[in-house]
Amino acid sequence: MEKLQPSKEWNAKYEEVKELLTSPVNYAECFEMKEIHGKELFVLDMGEIKFPTGDILVRDPLVWLNRNEKPYLTSVPKGTFRIETLVAKISEDNYRYVLSRVRFSDNTPIKYYEALKGDENLDDVDEDSIFGFNVDAGLATIVDVETRNAYCDFEEKWNAANPGKNIYDDFFAEIFAKSAKEYPLYQRDGGDWINFKIPNSELSIPMIQSGFGDGRYPVYFGYDANGGLCDIVCEYIYLG
Repeated sequence: MEKLQPSKEWNAKYEEVKELLTSPVNYAECFEMKEIHGKELFVLDMGEIKFPTGDILVRDPLVWLNRNEKPYLTSVPKGTFRIETLVAKISEDNYRYVLSRVRFSDNTPIKYYEALKGDENLDDVDEDSIFGFNVDAGLATIVDVETRNAYCDFEEKWNAANPGKNIYDDFFAEIFAKSAKEYPLYQRDGGDWINFKIPNSELSIPMIQSGFGDGRYPVYFGYDANGGLCDIVCEYIYLG
């Protein structure tokens, strides 16, 4: 079984602290804004991604994406969806990625709860607590577990065929640079995002520059007034 099975104690504790694990920011509203804190905002469409199983996770694709990484407790609809990223213009020709999201519904989210796997220590949770995901290669991805496995297959084969080489420097760097040439809007010369089609599969894995680089970033699920799941959002730069 892919998902963790939290204990009764964990579930009970989660119900106690659940409201502390909400975001003060309504991310859906941010995607409608033209500017915030004096910075212009833009929405960048990064294409389609597939969720064959509906069990998804957000990780640094080059460091923390492996077969043992568990998906979130919350399942999402199966299918093909678009991924988009909110971009802030920091200064002339200097853009940073603020949020990435995948929408599952046209309904309006009114509350965002942090995405959890079910093994987090909830004992000392307060309103400033963030679990999130770690970034060590400056990149983030949102993937289904089937995509995770297909990517791990590809990575293992590439590493076996290229001993002593680095998969970013010796493979992905060129693809990022090509992305910058083909889609120059809001990208630096070396490239800031790709939606990589995994060889020998029908799946793609987005790789997105994470705001200001390495660190820990929270992930939230958005819900409408009836408790319906609307979207998943990765927050790279806090907009509160």
